[in-house]
Amino acid sequence: MLGARFLFERPMSLESHLLSALAPWRNAPAWRVGFSGGLDSTVLLHLLARLAQRESLPPLSALHVHHGIQAAADAWPAHCQGVCDGLGVPLEVLRVRVDAGASLERAARDARYSAFIGRLGAGEVLFSAQHRDDQAETLLFRLLRGAGVRGLAAMAASRPLGRGSLVRPLLQVSRGELEAFARGQGLSWVEDPSNADTSLARNFLRRDIFPALRTRWPRAAEGLARSAEHMAEAQLLLDELAQADLNTAQGCCEFAWLPLPSLDLAPMVALSPARQRNALRLWLSAFTPLPDSDHWAGWEDLRDAAVDATPIWRLARGELRRADGRLWWLSGDWLATPASGLAWSDSRQPLPLPGNGRLEPLGAPPVGRLEIRYRQGGEVLDVEGRGHRDLKRLFNEARLPAFVRVRLPLLFVDGQPRALANLPGLDGPREGGWRLRWTPPTNDQGLSW
Repeated sequence: MLGARFLFERPMSLESHLLSALAPWRNAPAWRVGFSGGLDSTVLLHLLARLAQRESLPPLSALHVHHGIQAAADAWPAHCQGVCDGLGVPLEVLRVRVDAGASLERAARDARYSAFIGRLGAGEVLFSAQHRDDQAETLLFRLLRGAGVRGLAAMAASRPLGRGSLVRPLLQVSRGELEAFARGQGLSWVEDPSNADTSLARNFLRRDIFPALRTRWPRAAEGLARSAEHMAEAQLLLDELAQADLNTAQGCCEFAWLPLPSLDLAPMVALSPARQRNALRLWLSAFTPLPDSDHWAGWEDLRDAAVDATPIWRLARGELRRADGRLWWLSGDWLATPASGLAWSDSRQPLPLPGNGRLEPLGAPPVGRLEIRYRQGGEVLDVEGRGHRDLKRLFNEARLPAFVRVRLPLLFVDGQPRALANLPGLDGPREGGWRLRWTPPTNDQGLSW
């Protein structure tokens, strides 16, 4: 399939551009190509295979995702296998199920990237063949949806993906250049019949809007792609400002054993509202998809609530809470109420707490019937030298956040409360001998791409 022309006629402009784009990734343990069999990925795979013949490159392989959405796609794995066999490139076909939903396009994309993440090893690179026209379409599509600076930066040339990286080395190349190369080399590729469906927003832009734009502005795609680059640079500056603002608010809280992301509220409130949102977008982006600019009333309500209030801002993958002058991000097990009333039959061994980490003894706890409960209200603890004290008062004195109070392990001995884990002076007898150490659950922060 290579043929003499493929081996010896080298379109230097495309190859030299590609080599420049690949430079940061030359030491990766492996290169993988997202290979649909369409024009763009076919050209990319051929160029990489040819470069591998004369350059020292990481091992190259291809990944084809078979969605099974349309009948025509059933023939594509065989086509892709034939192309890869001719190039001497290993191919792996990943079959995925696309969940039904409001957007079939988005569901297919999510399934595709989940499959890629599952196959990408540590440090490996996945190359994707989006080009300059795709970038222009993405910018226009997001502009029409009212995206902000980050969205208008369109597709990044590279970004983390799973344990590796996603790289788009053709973003500076037009589709026309790719097609000219493919036809000049006599390459074959598959055509997705869904590309003709203009009921899909991107197809409408590609087939109806961009041809009209080009009749008036022949270099419309190039100009839009350049605007996306400007937006990406602007977003970089905004991220640098956000990180500087976050650095002033990321001091340690007094509960070093609490493994939760948190911020000091006072430095955040001192910022202008725009800088508050900018900093929070960067901080929260590691944990959850963010609302658009019209849906930040939850932050304002949380920020402006009374000092003694316990406001909550619920987001897609968790909650932002305010407690004792700090902002706390909660997700995963922290959003559920742990089961109470656990018997601790062997106090010499750590006790797993369902949905709430684990408890372990430091020393030998007292003899008797041991049970772990959580505060329900009205509990009283006998504190040495102070007499009986209500748990609410003890929590207030410790300035323990409200969301922790309902899950802090409370040791009962023969039906009587004896100790609160992790709180000095309350986690065991004054003379020592034993202490209760609680390892809370971690935040299940999830991934985005």
